[in-house]
Amino acid sequence: MEKSCSLLVHFDKGTPAIANEIREALEGNDVEAKIDAMKKAIMLLLNGETLPQLFITIVRYVLPSEDHTVQKLLLLYLEIIEKTDAKGRVLPEMILICQNLRNNLQHPNEYIRGVTLRFLCRLNETEIIEPLIPSVLQNLEHRHPYIRRNAILAMMSIYKLPQGEQILVDAPEMIEKLLSTEQDPSAKRNAFLMLFTCAQDRAVNYLLTNVDKVSEWGELLQMIVLDLIRKVCRTNRGEKGRYIKIIISLLNVPSTAVVYECAGTLVSLSYAPTAIRAAANTYCQLLLSQSDNNVKLIVLDRLNELKSSHREVMADMFMDILRALSSPNLDVRRKTLDIVLELVTNRNINEVVLTLKKEVVKTQNGELQKNGEYRQMLIQAIHSCAVKFPEVASTVVHLLMDFLGDSNVASATDVIVFVREIIETNPKLRVSIITRLLDTFYQIRASRVCACALWIIGEYCLSLSEVESGLATIKQCLGELPFYSLSEEEEGGNDSSKKVQQVNSMTVSSKRPAILSDGTYATQSAASETAFSPPTLVHGSLASGNLRSLLLTGDYFLGAVVACTLTKLVLRLEEVQPSKVEVHKASTQALLIIVSMLQLGQSPVLPHPIDNDSYDRIVLCIRLLCNTGDEMKKIWLQSCRQSFVSMLTEKQLRETAEIKAKAQISHAQPDDLIDFYHLKSRKGMSQLELEDEVQDDLKRATGEFIKEGDDANKLNRILQLTGFSDPVYAEAYVTVHHYDIVLDVTVINRTKETLQNLCLELATMGDLKLVERPQNYTLAPESSKKIKANIKVSSTETGVIFGNIVYETSNVHERTVVVLNDIHIDIMDYISPAVCSDGAFRTMWAEFEWENKVAVNTVIQDEKEFLDHIMKSTNMKCLTAPSALDGECGFLAANLYAKSVFGEDALVNVSIEKQVDGKLSGYIRIRSKTQGIALSLGDKITLKQKGGI
Repeated sequence: MEKSCSLLVHFDKGTPAIANEIREALEGNDVEAKIDAMKKAIMLLLNGETLPQLFITIVRYVLPSEDHTVQKLLLLYLEIIEKTDAKGRVLPEMILICQNLRNNLQHPNEYIRGVTLRFLCRLNETEIIEPLIPSVLQNLEHRHPYIRRNAILAMMSIYKLPQGEQILVDAPEMIEKLLSTEQDPSAKRNAFLMLFTCAQDRAVNYLLTNVDKVSEWGELLQMIVLDLIRKVCRTNRGEKGRYIKIIISLLNVPSTAVVYECAGTLVSLSYAPTAIRAAANTYCQLLLSQSDNNVKLIVLDRLNELKSSHREVMADMFMDILRALSSPNLDVRRKTLDIVLELVTNRNINEVVLTLKKEVVKTQNGELQKNGEYRQMLIQAIHSCAVKFPEVASTVVHLLMDFLGDSNVASATDVIVFVREIIETNPKLRVSIITRLLDTFYQIRASRVCACALWIIGEYCLSLSEVESGLATIKQCLGELPFYSLSEEEEGGNDSSKKVQQVNSMTVSSKRPAILSDGTYATQSAASETAFSPPTLVHGSLASGNLRSLLLTGDYFLGAVVACTLTKLVLRLEEVQPSKVEVHKASTQALLIIVSMLQLGQSPVLPHPIDNDSYDRIVLCIRLLCNTGDEMKKIWLQSCRQSFVSMLTEKQLRETAEIKAKAQISHAQPDDLIDFYHLKSRKGMSQLELEDEVQDDLKRATGEFIKEGDDANKLNRILQLTGFSDPVYAEAYVTVHHYDIVLDVTVINRTKETLQNLCLELATMGDLKLVERPQNYTLAPESSKKIKANIKVSSTETGVIFGNIVYETSNVHERTVVVLNDIHIDIMDYISPAVCSDGAFRTMWAEFEWENKVAVNTVIQDEKEFLDHIMKSTNMKCLTAPSALDGECGFLAANLYAKSVFGEDALVNVSIEKQVDGKLSGYIRIRSKTQGIALSLGDKITLKQKGGI
């Protein structure tokens, strides 16, 4: 076992110095050599050496030294050497150091006195300490505050020893008197801390006597006062009324640390709206006044906790929270928006949306970095507000449509998705949105945004003028036909490699119009022009070419979407256009465009040919335009939109169900006591105390004070570490709380002998770290001992805790070792189900580099049952809508998502197929940013997927 050491000494690892060399250096007069020798001696002691022969040398030659460094190292040496024999009695030679310690405590130098007093804080041997008590007490009255504050700490440590109360009988009274006269803030803090630790009643009396002066005390002392208040109120909730006044008075002190602790204490003690509002105001002030982003994030976490339990009070503070958007940090902005979006109500929606609109406008200047990402967050926030409160959609939709041509593709995608939802849920805005979309369509540069915009045009252009405008806009953006000339095709056939290189170097059209050689404008790049066709754009027009540019990069999926949109518009034209000639004309033009796209896909001009899916879709459009039937019209013009409506409805129902699930359901037992507020005495109670009493009664009546912990669940967490036949039986109760694991190990001596120096030796594998090493214990026959071990966790990688119990008996000189069962820390303790948008899921899926692919091997034969089993086993949430999983097709694909307590994202894709023999086959793919979570989840799924385990 390594010995504990309160200080670190730098030691250059090399050949350990021999004891004789150390002795020679200590006996010499060279101070530097003595310091070096003392350091070597200390390091050897810490590494398990005993060096008994050095003690007398150090007493003779080091004790008299006046050098401060030597004296400090001497005290460190005295701290770590063995001071007792095997039976626990103090060694006789230890008496030699008592005189030296007494001299140090009376030394004229304040530093020597101070470090000696600090040394006494770490001594546990009463026989050594007892002769020094008078000197320690004298130092309480020293003129220098450094000595007084250390003397108080020494007294507190001595008083806390097993026989400390007998050695220092009047210590609490002396410290209380000292507290009333002490002026130094640190010494005063230490004195109050001793009363708080050793004589809580005296600390409470002193606090209540000086209630009016608390706000004038030093920061350190005020922090201890808050600790005392929390401790007192936790044991006796009935007395919290008078302490809340103290906390309220401390909310106005200049120290931000005290103010933050005050707000936290207030929230933990009181449910009164006034108290919660005061705490929330304090947090908001800290949010604006502190420049450190970490502090802002911590404060936002506290506000988020308040929001979940006191939403009504927090709803009035949304504007104060929104001011945090002035921070340039994206994490701060994201958390701020998340909190505010859950506080939006009918009363404040207009102000929230107005603020968000102003922020969106600010992002248009290019001064700040990551403006595109921030704009995307704001667009998503506005989208969420418009879905909850449709009446605000009209005020924001046109502003956001200006960003359809945004260089940030994710931001532009969010805008078009928002427009698609609003045009369906707000029929009054349909005409204005379609008009605006057709006017700005040429600005769109991203393929995904173009595809979604084309779908909107195809579904929501209903009147004759809208349909004709839609057809004209698409034709204009495609440019003149054909997409390539015959000579280029031949050249492409002769020299394909050259053409491929030319295509790859082609640039996508820019927003700014270019001036061609003949003086006309074009939005398509020169590379596109020369690579594929002679000047084919509409001369003198700024609105042409974006669809053409994308098609010429080989985006055949977009070509299929263009074909479908043209088909829908022609079918709609048949219903609204009385002139058959015009209909046939439009149909012919549409067919020409579609066939041209098909030819482009099959030509050698582009680096790769058209894919089969896009080819089939385009051919279907050609067939439909050549031979339209009523049944096909109904499918193309109605069914698609109905599917979209049902998707929106289901999404809304799902969100409503989640909100209901989050609502706290409290139960009161039939025989629970309920106090009647109106029958209570109000004499001498302030408004805040009255409110607090009422809130406590309400919480008690609704069962919110009842702990949810179930004893039955605790039994499931107990792990047997040794066998029943072992001389020592041990079992552990494992508690996992975020970054900490606490092992409560119960050790039972099953023998008739006393076990000496019993020690629980633990070691860890993985990202686990032992915080402290358990001590040695003596266990009487057939008695038990509870030992606690704390372990820190740094990631979700599966960890293992293993170890031994080592002990000695009086009969056997050798140590006996009992090997313990391994404790496997389950990844399920760290991950919890979470929700993210489909777009965010796809983005993360593309970015994350760690993937673990697990083949499906299960006895379960139903696809949905297998999916439910995987979700339950991995503690993940299914992002795929239930409607998408309905039906019996023999195939299932679903996305699962979870977050760890360390902020890691876990993505899972389940793709399974039912074979002819009824068995399921397929793969489960896991992706994450770190290797640990991907491997751990994969191991968990492999273990659990068979079903019934």
